[in-house]
Amino acid sequence: MESQFPYLLLIALVFLFFIIIPSVRRNSKEKKFLNNLKRGDRIITKSGVHARITEFDAKSNTCIIETMAGKLKIEKSAISLELSSNIKS
Repeated sequence: MESQFPYLLLIALVFLFFIIIPSVRRNSKEKKFLNNLKRGDRIITKSGVHARITEFDAKSNTCIIETMAGKLKIEKSAISLELSSNIKS
């Protein structure tokens, strides 16, 4: 039984380094990205809508975006960091 403890500890460390830490880093990077958005920034939502930010509503954590089809009100969490970072200038 005692010989299994180092293996369990090794599995826990692997889990920590390959799953938990990258997830925390990704979440903090996404939070920083969403907090640094400003009017006029071009974004892509997680559903693939290309738009430009026109307004923010900090109270409800939403923003109004303008697409070629018109204006939409979306949650800030619907903005994709990965997709938007490719076009952000």
